[in-house]
Amino acid sequence: MISEFRNHPLTDFSKTENREKQQAAIEEVKGQLDTVYPLYIGGQDVETGDLFKSVNPCQKDQVIGTFHKAGQEQAEQAIQAALQTFETWRFVPAAERADYLFKAAAVMRRRQFELNAWMILETGKNWVEADADTAEAIDFLEFYGREMLRYSAEQPVTPVPGERNEMFYIPLGVGACIPPWNFPLAILTGMTSAAIVAGNAVVLKPSSDSPTIGYKLVEIMKEVGLPAGVLNYIPGSGAAIGDYIVTHPKIRFISFTGSKEVGLRINELTAKPQSGQIWIKRVVAEMGGKNAIVVDSETDVDQAVEGVAAAAFGFQGQKCSACSRAIVDASIYDEFLEKLIARSKKITVGLVEDQSTFMGAVINETAQETTLKYIDIGKQEGRLVLGGESGPDSGYYVQPTIIADIDSKARLAQEEVFAPVLAVIKARDFDHALEIASDTEFGLTGAVYSRNREKLDKAKEIFHVGNLYLNRKCTGALVGAHPFGGFNMSGTDSKAGGRDYLLLFMQAKSVSEKV
Repeated sequence: MISEFRNHPLTDFSKTENREKQQAAIEEVKGQLDTVYPLYIGGQDVETGDLFKSVNPCQKDQVIGTFHKAGQEQAEQAIQAALQTFETWRFVPAAERADYLFKAAAVMRRRQFELNAWMILETGKNWVEADADTAEAIDFLEFYGREMLRYSAEQPVTPVPGERNEMFYIPLGVGACIPPWNFPLAILTGMTSAAIVAGNAVVLKPSSDSPTIGYKLVEIMKEVGLPAGVLNYIPGSGAAIGDYIVTHPKIRFISFTGSKEVGLRINELTAKPQSGQIWIKRVVAEMGGKNAIVVDSETDVDQAVEGVAAAAFGFQGQKCSACSRAIVDASIYDEFLEKLIARSKKITVGLVEDQSTFMGAVINETAQETTLKYIDIGKQEGRLVLGGESGPDSGYYVQPTIIADIDSKARLAQEEVFAPVLAVIKARDFDHALEIASDTEFGLTGAVYSRNREKLDKAKEIFHVGNLYLNRKCTGALVGAHPFGGFNMSGTDSKAGGRDYLLLFMQAKSVSEKV
């Protein structure tokens, strides 16, 4: 009997025992740095000799891992291996497929501190952010396993005299999973495990900024005995193999999380059928946001300040759900801004392997350069009140930055920066604040701080985002509790971690028999 789903608890790092375990895991992982990793295709390690390196963004001379790079030849091999495996995997009972996920979750629990350590070093997550990432990956495995059991049970249909009717779900085929680097274990595990447990075979192309963590999932799936060919791992350049995979006539679906530009390109490419393609490809896309927290005049300003600071600067603002706009009622604007500046000055920046550090570096040199350019734009559009500079040359650091007095139509209020840069916007009143909040091309997350019940109810109806939070920060969605996905240019509203998600990787078949 499978127990009811419960979210995996976060580690309490105030306990000495847990701090010691995490520090030990970091030191152990350091002893494994610069390992050379192969591709994994059809159950076999594949080496191409074309190598690239993943580095620590906080300490850019530290190589995390060296990877064989896939080209089109290897992408084709992976697709063919997946196609062959799909013909048997599709008929494996749902309970057996779910059991692989439950076993993988158990391995992740055992290796939690180690997985945290890899993320701390490869992506610059602090201890708490890394631990939450691992916990979310465990949650996805547990939740989707249970969801597959639910979907594989008898489905209700209307009875018809003289007929025996049934409707059941079957997998789609071979899919491409293209996850981001910012939730390198959670999102990668979620999209991959959902496709697999639904009966599909997967070609996984991890981000080139976090391929080591992607390989750890491969290790875990090998450990639990997932059949060869169900999961095929091909790190490589998007420019070299991205279009090849996406347009391949045998790829049935693409699951993608990343930038709006890449997501739209995938959607455009898949809309045109290729020679030999006999289906309309399905695209599952989550493409970011320009998320706002509205701070009403009737609120606890200190509580709102804490929520905005955490959502804007947690993991260097590199979350699709991060707060990049604080929209504040004019009557409390000055008070809020003063307190936010004071609170943000307390943020520590540096090596996140040190538990006391809150913010690490942005993911790579391009991200740092882009962020600094946006800060320059912001200086012209508003008033720089905090930060605005890079950090130590040892990594790709950017200081937490606040730019006040931004117009709601300014570039800094409209374009996704994906960095620790917050635009503060003054609103005339609550209605004006809501109008500003929904006035972008995105619609992913948002939050409202107010003690007024009528205002909160109004926000529930007209704040146009997929995930709205009231009197709390706009980051930190929990699997099962906060099904995640956004509107407009934020993607296809996939609602990852929700009861509808597995439907994206299956199709319904209706069978009627005359009796």
